[in-house]
Amino acid sequence: MGVRRAIEIVLLETNRSKGPIFTFGPVIHNKQVMDLLESKGVGVIESDSDLKEGTLIIRAHGIPPQQRKILKASGMRIIDATCPHVAHVQSIIRYHTGKGYRAVIVGESSHPEVIGLVGYGNGRVHVIEESSQVSELPDMERLVVVAQTTQDVDKYKEVVDAIRRRYPHAQVHETICDATTSRQEEVKSLAPQVDGLVVVGGFHSGNTRRLVQVAQEAGIPAFHVETEEELNKDRLSNMEVIGVTAGASTPNWMIRSVVQRIESIRSPRESRLHRLVSRSLKLLFLGNVMVSLGAFSLTCASMILAGRVPDLVHPTLAFFYIYAMYVLNRFLDKGASAYNDPERANFYRKHKTALFLTGVGAMAAALILSNDLGDAVLFGTAGLSLLGMIYSIPIVPKGLRQMWQFSKIKDIPGSKTLSQALAWAALMGLLPLLEQREVAWSPALVSFFFVFALVYVRGGLFEIFELQGDMIVGRETLPIVIGEKKALYLLKGIILAGVLLLIFAPLAVPIGSVSYLLVCCFIGLRLTILAYERRWLYPGMRLEAMLEGNLFLAGFLALISHSLS
Repeated sequence: MGVRRAIEIVLLETNRSKGPIFTFGPVIHNKQVMDLLESKGVGVIESDSDLKEGTLIIRAHGIPPQQRKILKASGMRIIDATCPHVAHVQSIIRYHTGKGYRAVIVGESSHPEVIGLVGYGNGRVHVIEESSQVSELPDMERLVVVAQTTQDVDKYKEVVDAIRRRYPHAQVHETICDATTSRQEEVKSLAPQVDGLVVVGGFHSGNTRRLVQVAQEAGIPAFHVETEEELNKDRLSNMEVIGVTAGASTPNWMIRSVVQRIESIRSPRESRLHRLVSRSLKLLFLGNVMVSLGAFSLTCASMILAGRVPDLVHPTLAFFYIYAMYVLNRFLDKGASAYNDPERANFYRKHKTALFLTGVGAMAAALILSNDLGDAVLFGTAGLSLLGMIYSIPIVPKGLRQMWQFSKIKDIPGSKTLSQALAWAALMGLLPLLEQREVAWSPALVSFFFVFALVYVRGGLFEIFELQGDMIVGRETLPIVIGEKKALYLLKGIILAGVLLLIFAPLAVPIGSVSYLLVCCFIGLRLTILAYERRWLYPGMRLEAMLEGNLFLAGFLALISHSLS
């Protein structure tokens, strides 16, 4: 959490601040992230003598209070990105040593975090790394013990046991970060279940190296890599089950790149049929065919919910429209895709000509189908297509862009998810009404809001999954503006509203029992959020499949209800 928070602070400043930005020392121990920040103009100041004008961000490890005073006196704008867990340990040391205690810090004396902690000790601090060093400590009557927040859990227990034997009255504080503890425990629990473990993270990251040590001590082969290029494909291909973990300073996009590369490694024991099925499913997801099929299914559900007889024309129109919009907009909006979904970005680079041609062809097919439904539907489809295409195109003239904060629709915070939900709902819930002389508005509006809620939650979750990549390119999505936690609360509220709509709508609107069945789709979305929050599934193809599955579920349940009625 502390590392992620520090990176987000730096990225937000690079997107909003106009002056020079520096971090006091490397913000985290990860070369790829530091290279990224350098490319965005973030400099590194290593010592007090290098202070300049601009904004200075204190990194997650924290600094001694004496150094903080020097930084404040420099006249630079100071932003404190010290990890809250580290700040808590600093306060423990400062409070107890101020009361006459001596403090023992279990950690690496040369580590930036420990150097910062020592500064809060009023000259009454001792740093040790091993239990054997306890005998070298002086006699102390009042003693408080803390750990570097990324310390090895078992090593800290050994040192604490040795301290308690010599100093029975020592006050011991459990200050190892929960994430560090749980990550190490997870590695131990994975050991009997996997043939090997890949640890993703910087080679200079202490907590990442400790994960490798924990795996090796558990008796499983461990592979420490910074990027997917360093994976040992020959050794991994002979393993059935591969575990993956990562250090605290490893960003999501690097983990996803490694996981996707591992998933592409095929075992010699894997059957040709299994390989063919896996590759076909992946292509359907990467090429936006799966989401388009989901739109086909959801259109069937929308028609049945609105009291119309389902046909093939409207779902097929939705299939072509959604495919065209998703494919063509990815060409117009390349920004964050390399970070959010590197595998899909590579897929688009390799097949850009074919994808572009099929996208244009799908748009033409959508317009031809809509023309068969009447002029009103044709103009409606063309209007939706135009709105979809200008989403990523500057619509404010260059001369006026300084007067207006946003030059494109996509620049408006939260516009992506809202635009998608409105487009899907209009396509499936309102567009068919244009070919009818007598419109039953009540069922149509229920259908409209059902599709809107379902698609908005789907899009909102994708924005949460893609938060880091969006932040890197400076896109202010809703989760970035209001925070991930509040964004999740919003999505849960929309799910609840959707459930209430489907339960109570039949009391006032003639839509039948299909409404009750479709509640299952919102239950599926809630389970997807739960899987993400509990880390049962990591953002990637499986979580995407779980999300898209709700679109197929809607069509399946609606068709069952229609066939039984």
